[in-house]
Amino acid sequence: MNGGFRPRVGVILGSGLGAVADAIQNPVVIGYEELPGFPRPTVAGHAGQVVQGLIAGVPVAILQGRAHLYEGGPIDELRAPVRWLKAAGAEILVQTNAAGSLRAEVGPGRLMAITDHINLTGTNVLIGPNDDSIGPRFPSMGQAYDPALLSQLRAAAAQLGIPLAEGVYTGWSGPAFETAAEIRAIRILGGDAVGMSTVHETIVARHCGLRVAAISAITNLAEGMGEVPLSHEQTLADAARAAEDLVRLLVAFIAALATD
Repeated sequence: MNGGFRPRVGVILGSGLGAVADAIQNPVVIGYEELPGFPRPTVAGHAGQVVQGLIAGVPVAILQGRAHLYEGGPIDELRAPVRWLKAAGAEILVQTNAAGSLRAEVGPGRLMAITDHINLTGTNVLIGPNDDSIGPRFPSMGQAYDPALLSQLRAAAAQLGIPLAEGVYTGWSGPAFETAAEIRAIRILGGDAVGMSTVHETIVARHCGLRVAAISAITNLAEGMGEVPLSHEQTLADAARAAEDLVRLLVAFIAALATD
């Protein structure tokens, strides 16, 4: 149910980043409860609605809220929103999330473009029977984050004067934050940021043929790296600090797609 609207770009917003939807012109809002298989978010900072309309003339559907493994719901709640975007006509999925940084020089309030990910959640969203009409049994995750879209993110950030870090995102199941020892292990594995989302949506998106770009809003230094105790409240507060730059970056990035 989307009234025949065909988005070119789908955007999934992370915790505390809902203000991005304010950039949509002539928005139409659809509650997740109206969409079969969609999650009912239980986490603060996730509104649970689709906002669709135009950004710089490009048709966009913004998903305010996502399911997380730690909420314990059906695994299809991770798959359904991405596959709905694909079925609605989307070609590109842009993901955002709130994440902890493993690099001291990339602190709270910064943005990081995701170049690749490490899945440490303990599961894979494609486990179970495969629907060949959606995608292959064994999809490749090479270049999971589209290099051309990453280049466009870099260009948009440079145009706006927004410092954009780049790095590998590590998916963690949660809901407990990581220990300092786990953070040291993730750093050895090559992770630059850590969070509790994104990797599964990327896997689903690549499985069904969507191109993916993703940005982390850095909300804290990871456990053992800073003095501020980690909490979801602190995550939301620092996500708001990064949201202004994120809105500007996404609008410029999507506007550039109009000429593609």
